[in-house]
Amino acid sequence: MPPPPPVPRDPSAPDGGRPAAPRTGGRRRAEDRPPGASGGHRLPGGEPARHRARHAPAPRRPAPVEDRPGPAPARGAAADPADGAETGPIPHPGHPGGWGDCPGQADLGTTPGPAAPPAPGRGHAQGHAQGHAQGHGHGHGHGAASPAGRRVRRLLVALLVPCVLATLAGVALLWPGATPVPEIPPTQQVHGTVTAVQVADCSPGGGDRRCTGVTVALSDGPRAGRDLVQLVPNEPSTPRFAVGDPVTLSWSGANPDDAGSYQLVDFQRGAPLGWLAAAFALAVVVLGRLRGFAALVSLALSFVILLWFVLPAILSGGSPLAVAVTGACLIMFVVLYLTHGFTARTSCAVLGTLASLALIGVLGYLFTVTSRLTGLDDTTATLIGTLGPGVPIDPRGLVLAGLVIGALGALDDVTVTQASAVWELGAANPELGVRELFAAGMRIGRDHVASAVNTLVLAYAGAALPLLLLFTVAAGGVTQVLTSQDVATEIVRTLVGSIGLVAAVPVTTGLAALVVGRR
Repeated sequence: MPPPPPVPRDPSAPDGGRPAAPRTGGRRRAEDRPPGASGGHRLPGGEPARHRARHAPAPRRPAPVEDRPGPAPARGAAADPADGAETGPIPHPGHPGGWGDCPGQADLGTTPGPAAPPAPGRGHAQGHAQGHAQGHGHGHGHGAASPAGRRVRRLLVALLVPCVLATLAGVALLWPGATPVPEIPPTQQVHGTVTAVQVADCSPGGGDRRCTGVTVALSDGPRAGRDLVQLVPNEPSTPRFAVGDPVTLSWSGANPDDAGSYQLVDFQRGAPLGWLAAAFALAVVVLGRLRGFAALVSLALSFVILLWFVLPAILSGGSPLAVAVTGACLIMFVVLYLTHGFTARTSCAVLGTLASLALIGVLGYLFTVTSRLTGLDDTTATLIGTLGPGVPIDPRGLVLAGLVIGALGALDDVTVTQASAVWELGAANPELGVRELFAAGMRIGRDHVASAVNTLVLAYAGAALPLLLLFTVAAGGVTQVLTSQDVATEIVRTLVGSIGLVAAVPVTTGLAALVVGRR
């Protein structure tokens, strides 16, 4: 068909009489829309109503209109601000056809006219909220948590409350009674400073010169302010003393003027340990600030629980495994919530730690019984001999109690790290769903658990290093060494604790992904 005739120019027109080019695609002006079409959703001041991605149920932000190929949508899209024309609705995944499809909004754009200018100091977010309040009869998820998120949090509370009540009931039932009196009375510790060291005979007039005479000026005890000479044999297992060393002696309670009533046992280490503790506390507070201070308070409370509940309850005849599990749960609740706050993230870490502790307790009991571990090492035998037959102590239960309490610190590290990792992933990319969060968290957890297991093995190996050296030089093959009582006990502790660490990763990651993905 022939082209349309040219439109004559009107020089008096503001645009010089240039004809307006027809708009063939993309956005359409208000005057190009057919009569009766919706004018779309406008903000005060004529700003285009670009609905944010968080308002839509779909996880992906819709692409801008100008980036979309193809013809213009049925309802007018937002006009270019440079055109100064009326804006139209933006198609949205939650609102087919644009804002005009919202209930009560179909006739909002049929009233032409300029919009009121925005109030001074108000940005796009405030104008957007005002537009919602004026034009919408329904909400789009502003601020409040979704019902699914509230349901997940109710589920966390429903799981945690019985655990807290069970822990408190266990503390009440296992609370220690009167502290037993050992049959062998304890020795009194006195302190002093070495003032002289010289080679001496082990027996008067013997001439062997195999001992060292150590002169100590006592600072407390019944002989305070006076000197005392102690003979120490020159053997590889005997420490070497020098002038100025602060030392500790044990006094049996016999004649205080008799040198035989005293025994030089150790050095005083209070001052250097105090300075080291102060440096540690300073480093934690400087780096962690308020949370670091809370961690120090939690550490102090952990020692309080151990010294005032766990140890006295075991000495009072309570089951070591039951006391250890109860005490570990109490420490976990106090430490984690005090350090990290009463949040859903902390609750996920707590539940993961509880599940792993339960698994460690079951596996530890199973393999100590099947491996016939008695727990009667030198330290336990000395404890039983000191307490006497009137205080029953379960040596195997002590092994299990040490296993549970020893694994608690590593479990806290793994579960808190996994929960925090999932939370940070969700904050960095809110579009990730439960499966994506779980998969990403597990990739982090695999690296974490590999290093954590290695840390646990090396920690146990370092603690038992003299024992390992002893069995290395002793007669017998590798199998005999590994299956001996002391080494087998450390192997069970290491492997059972490592299984608990491995199980803590998927449990904690799954709980955290469920909460973050549905909040």
